[in-house]
Formats: sequence, structure tokens, C-alpha cells
Amino acid sequence: MESLYMLQDYVRLHVLTCLIPAFFIAGAISSFISQGSVIKYLGGGANKTVSYLVASLSGTVLAVCSCTVLPLFAGIYKKGAGIGPATSFLYSGPAINILAIILTTRVLGFKIGLARAIGAISFSIIIGLIMSALFRNEDAVRANLEVSSVYQEDGERSATQNIIYFTVMILILIFAAWGKPEQEVGFFSDIYRIKWYITGLLLMVLFAILLKWFKKDEIHSWLDSTWLFTLQIMPLLFAGVMVAGLLMGRPGTDAGLIPSRYVAYLVGGNSITANFVASIIGAFMYFATLTEVPILQGLLGSGMGQGPALALLLSGPALSLPSMLVINSILGVKKTAAYITLVVIMSTIAGYIFGMV
Repeated sequence: MESLYMLQDYVRLHVLTCLIPAFFIAGAISSFISQGSVIKYLGGGANKTVSYLVASLSGTVLAVCSCTVLPLFAGIYKKGAGIGPATSFLYSGPAINILAIILTTRVLGFKIGLARAIGAISFSIIIGLIMSALFRNEDAVRANLEVSSVYQEDGERSATQNIIYFTVMILILIFAAWGKPEQEVGFFSDIYRIKWYITGLLLMVLFAILLKWFKKDEIHSWLDSTWLFTLQIMPLLFAGVMVAGLLMGRPGTDAGLIPSRYVAYLVGGNSITANFVASIIGAFMYFATLTEVPILQGLLGSGMGQGPALALLLSGPALSLPSMLVINSILGVKKTAAYITLVVIMSTIAGYIFGMV
């Protein structure tokens, strides 16, 4: 029953407001951004400073969870992005969430909030560079296979029109997914109260853009790409969410097979084992955007150490069992295993060092 409750909560809270806009953006990336544009900025031969800067800082704009970022990741990777910048983007999307970092600082303290920000930004770049080094030969082969179709045209729209089109869709995703703040006062609370008015206005702008700038066959191509991403990703996500609900239960409950009190018992203190366990738990447990903070607050109150708390913060938002299943379908077993291993090991080390400071 807990698996079904978890799936119900996931569908109610995230499918309409997060995943559906993300699928449409992924479909647009696949249909309207040329491989040449992606490879120029994010491909294996692109300027590393530019590609990793673009990929790693994307999370400050996209307030998404580890599942919502997957369609966007699939879109840029299938368009020719190098494995390094693509995995940097995959980690940064949910990890460098500016709202989550602010909430972490306010609820858990400045020290752990700053450590999370520094760790997430540096991790996204380091993980991307290591993945690029590990799979540079496969990246080179992939780039050669795609070179014949790199320089396709972007259609009759100007670069400015394409930027406006994508910006409107990203803003729809941001405001539709805007969560309710802990306190009912302040800027974030004001935005939450009017978020659906803003989202509705943006949808009307998007509809006008489609009518004015897009041909009928282009819209059909966009919808077909969106549907293909949905068929590839959604069933695996739902299966993963149900398994996560079975094992861990919904956030804030002890209804799963592994109650949270046992988790707190395993991750007390600051040993390597405690940090490793926290990283593993974070990697497999599903966190909706911002929910990791109140969960960590409860675990810290139950005796969790500061180091393991940071380790969970660095691995949890970036990974989950549902996201692992989808990443495997996109990258394959070898690359997925390498990515998960890097996230877990680096989170463990960072947590252990932080616990000693």
C-alpha cells in the first residue's frame, strides 16, 4: 500500500507541474535545436570552460528534482552533448537548486548550507570531467557517427525567437513547480500565491508564439518527440517510485520496510561507514524538490551526524532509484554505474571531511 501511496503522491505533486513541462522542453530540444548547436557548446570537442560552466550552473535556474531533470538530460545527450557536460548537467539540475540551498541555510544552518552549495557546484564539474576522461573513446566514436548530421538548419526562426520560445517554456516549468514556502510571508510566499496566474499568462504567450512562428508540421514533430520521451521515461519512473515507497515509505513516515529510525541509527557520528551509508541511502531514496531539508531536519534531531547529513544532501537530490533506471536506459549499464559510484564516493568523502571541520 505504501508503494501505491508513494506513486499517488508523486503523480499528484510532480507529473502535471514538473514532468509534463520538462517532457515538452525535451521534445523541443530534440526537434528545434540542431546537433551543431549542442555539439558546439556541450560536445566533446567544445571549449571545456564554456561547456562545463553552462552545464554546472543550469541548476541555479531549474528548480527540479532528480526525476524532472531526466527528460532534459535525455534531450541534450541524444542531440550530441558530450558525456562530461551531459552528466554535469544531470547532477547540477537538482543539486544546485538555489531555492533548496537557501532553505538548507535557513533551516539547517549557514555552515551546512554553504557546504552544500560549494560541494554541489564543484561536484557537478568534477563528476563531468571524470566521466569525460573515463569514456573519452566512446565519446569520440559517437561524435564521428553524428558528424554528418551536425549542421542541420534550425528552421526559419531567428536565434532570438528560439531563445524566447525556450525561455517561456523554462519559466512555465519554474513557476508551475514553485513549491509552497515554509513561512507565509516574504518574496517566495508572494510568488506562490500568484504562480498559477503567471503560469497561465506564460501559456498564452507560448500559444501565441506557436501560432505566429511555427509551422503545423513543426508542431507535430515537437509533439511526437515529446511523446517518445514520455514513453521511454515515465514507466521506469513510476516503477522506481513504487519500489522506493516500498523500501523507504513516503517522506515523514515510518511505513516503509526500512523505517527512518533505523536510518538515523546507522548514520550517527562521523565515521566513513556512517557517511557511506548516508550516501547510499540518499542515492536510492526519492526526494521531491525541497523535501530533503525537512527530512534531514528530522534525522538530525534523531541523532544523525553533520557529516552524514551533508553526504545525504549531496547524493540524495541528484540520484534516486527511479532516476537510476532511466539513466541506465539512456547511458547504458557501464556509464550509469560509473556515475552512481562517483556520486556516492564523492558524497562520502565530502561528508567525512565536513564532519571533522
